[in-house]
Amino acid sequence: MQNKRHNSSRYHKTCLASLLIVVCALPVPAAVLQSPHPFSIHDMVAMDRISDPQVSPDGTWIAFVVRTTDLEANRGRSNLWLVSRDGTDLRQLTSHPDSDSNPRWGPDSKSVWFLSSRSGSSQVWRIAIDGGEARQVTDEPLDVGNLIVSPDGRHIGFTMEVFPDAATAQATRERLDAVEQRKASGRIYERLFVRHWDTWKDGRRSHLFVRPAEGGPAVNVMAGMDADTPSKPFGGPEEMTFTPDGKAVVFSAKDVGREEAWSTNFDLFYSPIDGSQPPKCLTQENEAWDTHPVFSPDGKTLAYLAMSRPGYESDQFQIVLRDWPDGSKRVLTGSWDRSPSSIGFSADGRALYATAANLGQRSLFAIDVADGRVRTVVRDGAVHGFAVAGERIVYALSTLQSPAELFSVRPDGTDVRRLTDINREKVAAAKMGDYEQFTFAGWNGETVYAYVVKPVDFDPARKYPVAFLIHGGPQGSFGNVFHYRWNPQAYAGAGYAAVMVDFHGSVGYGQAFCDSIRGDWGGKPLVDLQKGLEAALERYPWMDGDRVGALGGSFGGYMVNWIAGQWPDRFRCLVNHDGNLDERMAYFDTEELWFPEWDHVGTPWENPEGYEKHNPVRFVQNWKTPMLVIHGAHDFRVVDTQGLGTFNALQRRGIPSKLLYFPDENHWVLKPQNSIQWYDTVVAWLDQWLKN
Repeated sequence: MQNKRHNSSRYHKTCLASLLIVVCALPVPAAVLQSPHPFSIHDMVAMDRISDPQVSPDGTWIAFVVRTTDLEANRGRSNLWLVSRDGTDLRQLTSHPDSDSNPRWGPDSKSVWFLSSRSGSSQVWRIAIDGGEARQVTDEPLDVGNLIVSPDGRHIGFTMEVFPDAATAQATRERLDAVEQRKASGRIYERLFVRHWDTWKDGRRSHLFVRPAEGGPAVNVMAGMDADTPSKPFGGPEEMTFTPDGKAVVFSAKDVGREEAWSTNFDLFYSPIDGSQPPKCLTQENEAWDTHPVFSPDGKTLAYLAMSRPGYESDQFQIVLRDWPDGSKRVLTGSWDRSPSSIGFSADGRALYATAANLGQRSLFAIDVADGRVRTVVRDGAVHGFAVAGERIVYALSTLQSPAELFSVRPDGTDVRRLTDINREKVAAAKMGDYEQFTFAGWNGETVYAYVVKPVDFDPARKYPVAFLIHGGPQGSFGNVFHYRWNPQAYAGAGYAAVMVDFHGSVGYGQAFCDSIRGDWGGKPLVDLQKGLEAALERYPWMDGDRVGALGGSFGGYMVNWIAGQWPDRFRCLVNHDGNLDERMAYFDTEELWFPEWDHVGTPWENPEGYEKHNPVRFVQNWKTPMLVIHGAHDFRVVDTQGLGTFNALQRRGIPSKLLYFPDENHWVLKPQNSIQWYDTVVAWLDQWLKN
């Protein structure tokens, strides 16, 4: 099980995002300075990561975030950078040791608001782009997040974690201080969530506050709501916006009471910035997900993303248009079989741009507002974020051979221009494997897509061992993207061919393909993996079919456990990261209950067969393949007892096995030094069984 909103490249993005890093003043590992050399985890850690491109209102400048890795401090640091719209005058705007992020332009295009922790807590700051020191704007008693700015620049909005019944942010601060002074540490819960993703709940909610930009009290426009904006754990400022007149805000929140853990009913709410009226629900009729509100340039249309099936977080997002403020609604993309993850209007309001998973890519599209016709603007690679700059679109793009850089393109997809090349020297120094996409006949003869990444210094006369990577989700994808946790170039640099199959259930191939694995986790995906591996071995004779290891995380980890019992003689070794052993017990362990209830068609007591028919624990007696098990203590999505149980079973059966346990990581491995240890351990395990 896994948070699919990240893997399916939802509007979070982003998440997921992808960040970009510049290691200017930080020590670079010696391996990275050697040129040329095979790509390794050290290159991946050193790569600069870009995120959140924001175009100034006059279209002249792009502000963006550059995150660097500080290996000594074992953390990332982010700063703001600027580049002109033609790619000249690239420069760093902030350089504080603490993190700066979330840039938003003032209406005069001369200054940037942003979030910074330089004062000891996260607060709003402002800096002029022509020089000078940043000025602190807020001094709230709590950390501030998710900054937005009104169209006229007179108000700013931001979130704080507050108790819903607390009158002010200061009242929340005082209550937290009182809790710290208590001798007893116990917490009492009367409903779910008890914990979520990697955090134990304490009753606080992320509420949106608005205050005058030049000073004054911050108004909680969600006062009393027992709900969060943005959505947790990965939502961001894209889930909230000011209205065109700047007098109100529209935001997404799930206000469903005790059903929160099994409901996906996020709604859009409208609230005056002075808090004079309680929030008004704008999407009451839809019991599924509504999010990502965006207003047209003329202020007459509200566009947003909406699902139609309650309880299914991987349902297709449609783009809905609403005449503002009280007009009719219409679905713009009813005939388009893709699920957009982010949207934005063109400068003239005649088109909406959207990113969506698309046949192993994350493409950028343009949708005609009048008739819903869709055309592709950027097809190949992974678009991580975009912004409109007059007659051009600025976007961040990565591929399997390059971390994200900024580009611009005309709306018709022509005249692509590179705006940044921050990673040029590091990419040139790290030799990477060539990649290609192929298709094969998978389950029921249906077309399935896959990628192959060749080993570095590829020699067609040699035979190479194979790293068979299985993505999470299962509604995810191993696409044409530079991944910072499951990067196939790390295996190519170690002398392996990497094979990645987007099995049934993957996103970007139509909603029916994604829906097809409901109630069939161990069925269609396993058939596709089996047929995909054999198709790759037949297509690429330089792959050594006798030396193959399978690796997966989250659903991929579940699939490794399933393979161990269903396909026990195929692989020389396995790697299972955060994978379920017992699907029935996993329901009772996890937090977002809507996920297993949809995918396994009900609860375990309503549909026990749905949890048992593809349950790995039933087939442990068939296990024989050596397995490396990896788990994080703070993983509340797939709890660590699932990994410990897997290791217990392996040890009890006398199967060669190893456990790598991170007491300080969640469902992902995020700390740089832990990431290095992860890759070193995984590659050493592969070498032990596939090379030695």
